[in-house]
Amino acid sequence: MGVADMAVRSSEAAVDVAAVMNHPRRVRAIKHMLGAVADGIHPVVDLWRPYIDGVHNLPADGRFLLVGNHTQGGAEAFLTPYAVRRELGVRVRPLADRQFGQMRGLFGDLLAAFGGVVGAPETARELMRHDQTILVFPGGGREIPKFKGEEYTLRWQGRSGFARIAVENGYPIVPVGLVGGDDVYRSMTTRDSAWGRFSEAVSGRFSGRQDMAMPLMRGIGPTLIPRPERMYLRFGTPIDTTTPVGIDASGWADEVKRRTQTSLEQILDDLLSLREADPYRSLSPLGWSRAARP
Repeated sequence: MGVADMAVRSSEAAVDVAAVMNHPRRVRAIKHMLGAVADGIHPVVDLWRPYIDGVHNLPADGRFLLVGNHTQGGAEAFLTPYAVRRELGVRVRPLADRQFGQMRGLFGDLLAAFGGVVGAPETARELMRHDQTILVFPGGGREIPKFKGEEYTLRWQGRSGFARIAVENGYPIVPVGLVGGDDVYRSMTTRDSAWGRFSEAVSGRFSGRQDMAMPLMRGIGPTLIPRPERMYLRFGTPIDTTTPVGIDASGWADEVKRRTQTSLEQILDDLLSLREADPYRSLSPLGWSRAARP
């Protein structure tokens, strides 16, 4: 689940801020059902054996902004809220890409019940006014498709809105990294290959964004069946966004973004190193007893 840059001008596409905290009855009913499922799914997730570390870093009051990396598998969008709910008992509110957050019908109701809202400044501010736990992926949708050699890299160019909103509201940031999702599919082409250039041209033609180009991928063998990969999730140390006395707020927001990105990149590097020695990496039952644990 991606997120549009929260620096987007508020004059673009109006957002129903009142609906952020006040869902219609049908959405509340779906929310109740999803909550019941989430509370009873622990045994199933445990069988999947995800590696989850750093939950002690989560502020107990639930008032924080989670900043993570997107992967091709998308597990981060579900495993992160799951881990937070299991540890603190609170619901995470993902900031969804504008094109998804404004969808109507059943999909829109499901997204709203899951907690997703349009990733715009006004909705983020509304959630922060209510001390909600928020999840954002600054790379947005463009960080999901990874060409060969781009696995576990952050594509945050020009995306600093999350830091400005956090600084504005004094909201702590908790970096959260996931490793495993970029390996369920293997990219066979680089971005500067003939296919990469062709895909960028097609993406630019139909969506107006060349950064949404798709690589050629495969899962198990030549198919698109996802490869079995263990997921590794780590919550980092919270980053205080309170503006120091005498420091310009805009400059401080840039520094908060830099610290968040540096922390998240370190988390990803550490998880990649940890995974190398894990006999359970490919979800092999033979390595279960020796699977890496926090």
